[in-house]
Amino acid sequence: MQVYVGEAAHNILTAASHYVPGGQAFPNPRFLSHKKTVEIGPFKVTPYLVDHSAFDAYSLLVEVDDKQVFYSGDFRGHGRKAALFEQMIRRPPRNIDVLLMEGTTIGRTGSEEGFPTEQDLEEQFAEAFSKTKGIHFVWASVQNIDRLVTVFRAAKKTGRFLIISLYAAVVLEATGGDRIPQSDWDGVKVYTPQSERVWVKENELFPDLARHKRNRIFPEDLPALRERAVMLFSPRMVSDWGVQRALEGARFTYSMWSGYLKEERCRRVLRWLKKNDVPFQTIHTSGHASVADLRRFAAALAPRKLVPIHTFEGDRYRELFDNVVRERDGVWWEV
Repeated sequence: MQVYVGEAAHNILTAASHYVPGGQAFPNPRFLSHKKTVEIGPFKVTPYLVDHSAFDAYSLLVEVDDKQVFYSGDFRGHGRKAALFEQMIRRPPRNIDVLLMEGTTIGRTGSEEGFPTEQDLEEQFAEAFSKTKGIHFVWASVQNIDRLVTVFRAAKKTGRFLIISLYAAVVLEATGGDRIPQSDWDGVKVYTPQSERVWVKENELFPDLARHKRNRIFPEDLPALRERAVMLFSPRMVSDWGVQRALEGARFTYSMWSGYLKEERCRRVLRWLKKNDVPFQTIHTSGHASVADLRRFAAALAPRKLVPIHTFEGDRYRELFDNVVRERDGVWWEV
């Protein structure tokens, strides 16, 4: 089976696969590029790069026999690539027979009005960092590249540097973006917790360590650096002796979906924070479009038929959008 994926997304998945237990990458994929049509059998497929918390994500226009189906994929309009969303609104593909559109945020608080932008979060992070006397930990997904850029920019605004893990360093490297923070930048340092050092040894990832050694720091360095540091957090750090020695004056920000906080790995972190008297707060925005932007998107594409996908609120689509038709999973239907 041939797999199609963005080249940067493939590089990120490949880099991450060496650090995530059970991680996998696609062998010999073909790459998608913004607005470059590929032919797959009788189908013409045109990818559209979208604003999304997952880097290098695409919507797809599929054409065959004078029919056009547009698959929204996951997208949003309030991230660091919001210009892509606005371009789609101004110049959408025309004559769409079916729009398969996500609705992840339908029913969530705040979705009707719209969500904070990454720029809004940058200001919130900067304010939080400026009020922190010691290390400020930020728990965000390493593969949420927009968020890592946001945190880096906020750290820079407040005269702090960003400490990343080796895993984060190889993922940022894999983006290939010259405007995305890298391990050798001024304002970035690399710290490998004990568990990551063990992982590197067991999996013979020494070339990665060598490539990202320029700004590397060690456990004994953390106490002296804590007043100027923002550190990307991972649960492995709760047992790291270097981190444990640098908790004086620390604060902690959670920057992922709130639903994860119900999981045991998150509850374990919350217990660790409470035990060490580290204040906790949340600064986050959705990786998916608000209802307000979903409505703008659907109106711009004006499909003859809109089919809900990727949502728990498919029954609400008729309240919000025109030409909605529910289709059952696993059942063939004609365009």
